[in-house]
Amino acid sequence: MISAAQMRAARAMLGIDQRTLAEMAGVSLPTIQRMESSKGNVRGVVSTLTKIVDALDAAGIELIGNDQPSQGRGRGVRLKEPPV
Repeated sequence: MISAAQMRAARAMLGIDQRTLAEMAGVSLPTIQRMESSKGNVRGVVSTLTKIVDALDAAGIELIGNDQPSQGRGRGVRLKEPPV
C-alpha cells in the first residue's frame, strides 16, 4: 500500500515532521515512527494506513505504486527500480 520511503519522501515534499503527519492523520507519533523505520512496505492496521494515506492525499500528495501511471499533474519524484 505504502512504503516507508514513500512516507518519508511525502513528509519531505510537504516540509512536515513526523509529529505533524501524526496529527494530520489522527494517529500517534510512535505509530508514524515505527512505520517509517520499517523496511519495504509499511505494515500496520489497515484503518491506520488508510488514515495516513488519506491525510497525505488531502495535503496534495499522490502515492504511486509500482508500474502505475501518475493520475495527477504537477511535479513529483519517483523511485527507479534498483538495477539487478
